[in-house]
Amino acid sequence: MHGPLSTLPSGGRALARAPGTIFTTLKEHGGITPPERRRSRLALTLSEREEISRGLAAGESGRAIARRLDRSPATICREITRHGGRARYRAADADRRTWRNARRPQQCKLALNEKLRELVATKLSEDWSPGQIAGWLKLERGEDHTGRVSHETIYRTLFIQARGALKRELLAHLRQAGSVRRPKAAASRSAGQGQIRDAVSISSGDTASSRRRRSHSPSAISA
Repeated sequence: MHGPLSTLPSGGRALARAPGTIFTTLKEHGGITPPERRRSRLALTLSEREEISRGLAAGESGRAIARRLDRSPATICREITRHGGRARYRAADADRRTWRNARRPQQCKLALNEKLRELVATKLSEDWSPGQIAGWLKLERGEDHTGRVSHETIYRTLFIQARGALKRELLAHLRQAGSVRRPKAAASRSAGQGQIRDAVSISSGDTASSRRRRSHSPSAISA
């Protein structure tokens, strides 16, 4: 997938299909093209690193260099420490090393967090969809972002088996065009703390996903 179709949600919106449908189609036709790596707009540029190098050669303090570049002193301190210290800092080497490290494949969140990985695997084995899992985690964990994961990450982790975070057998539990299993936690949760005001339950009889499924059913298409 490319451009506006580069993620499962955006592809689903563009094609008026559920992310699970997009996932299944991608799985059968070669997958997702990894996005081109780009420098973060917040990262130090080569010209800024050259200014750091010149400042160090002139005996400037890290704070003075930070003020001149309108950067945080902590950012400049980390940059200098990470790339050899005041005596050995070289702008070109630092820039090359940083870009090389940024282009290395990054481990996904589920590979790094064993408890979260096991919880997601359990919910998938109980036939919860990635969207249900992500929504439930958001309600349960609140502002604790370390204990949350997006449905996009779950889909990608299942799809890219080289990541090794989730077992291939869990693919069989991804929800297709059948009925939606209702999470017990969502069914038993009463109105009050931790709930989103005016939220629509994922188990509601006429959810957006159920309407999409009806509109994509063979009978609806042939009508």
